[in-house]
This record gives sequence, C-alpha cells and structure tokens, in this order.
Amino acid sequence: MNRIHREQLLQQLNWRYATKQFDAQRKISPEDWSTLEEALVLTPSSFGLQPWKFVVVADQQTREQLVGASWGQRQVADASHLVVLAAKQDLNERDVNAYIQRIAEVRGVASSSLDGMRELMVGSLIQGMDVKARTAWASRQVYIALGNLLNSAALLGIDACPMEGIEPQKYNEILGLTARGLSAVVVCALGYRAATDKYASLNKVRFTKQEVLVNI
Repeated sequence: MNRIHREQLLQQLNWRYATKQFDAQRKISPEDWSTLEEALVLTPSSFGLQPWKFVVVADQQTREQLVGASWGQRQVADASHLVVLAAKQDLNERDVNAYIQRIAEVRGVASSSLDGMRELMVGSLIQGMDVKARTAWASRQVYIALGNLLNSAALLGIDACPMEGIEPQKYNEILGLTARGLSAVVVCALGYRAATDKYASLNKVRFTKQEVLVNI
C-alpha cells in the first residue's frame, strides 16, 4: 500500500486555510479537477447511502448571481471552481432500493442476499425518522463530503474556502435544486489564492492537542 509521509500530511494541512481572495486568472487543471471529483465520489457516508449531490457551477453569470446569495462573498465568483454540496430531501425507500441494487451490481451478488441490510436502512431511516429528521441526517452527511474535499484539495496544493454564509433557499431557486429534490447545505470555492490575500500569511490558530483531545 502506498502512503504519503506523515510530515507531508501535516505540512499540507498547515498550509491550507479558508481562502478569502482567489486569483481569478488561475484555473485548476482538468486532471486535478477530475481527481477532486473522484475524491468526492469516494467520500464515506452512514450506511454508504450517499444522500447528496455535488453541484459544480461552471456558468460565470450564474456564479455572479450567487454572490448576492452569499452575503457578497466574492470567492463564489472568483474561484476556479465552485461546488454546491446539496442534501437529498425526503429520502425514501426508492433511494435505499437503488443503493441495494448498486451494491449487487458492483459486488456481483443477488440483491435478495442484501435484504437484511435493506430492512435495517428502511427501519432506521425511513420508518424510524420523519421527513425533518431524515433531512437533518442527510445534511450532516454532507459535511463529511466537505471535509474530504478540503483535505483532498490541500494534498493537491489547491486552495479552498468552505462557506456556510449562504442563503440556501436563494441557492435552491437560482440553481433549480428544489425541483431536483435537493437543498443546498454548504458550498466550497476552490482554486488558487491571490497574492493580495492577507490571510494567507497569518499563523493558523488552533487549540492544543491537550485541550481538544480527551483520552478515556
């Protein structure tokens, strides 16, 4: 198994920060972007159910519209790429069945052999939660994907800025997400930091390990 060196991992995590100004002229290469897309696809989720869609907004005019739904934050328009991480709304048995079928196809097993797993998911998520609770669950899953995207970008030397400061309903309206059964949760702008971004040179501020790690 190949692995990166531990020092390289920490170096890249220390290097990354929530980029405030992007160089609008620098673009992520198609090869690197394809890698980040694959990283998103490989994100783990509870039950493996993947209750999300990752909306890549390429149209510049649409991204300018989204600035107004992002409290004026220019990262949305100036970054090389913009990803809107959206949660599925009203998750139902069809979603569970589609996932079970996908497992059967990928692993070459009969879908009937997965009946126990299907019953567990339906019982826990569909029958055991109301729509509001399922929507909240799906939204929490989205943040796993966001963390994976941030770390993957850092390892490739690509800057990123996670952004919760958005108006989800306006995003849904501009991007037509509601009609797709989706709702925006959080966005991530990706690209390369501008030379004028003063935040790039600031020391990273974190509590110490002794303050945040609890060994029991």
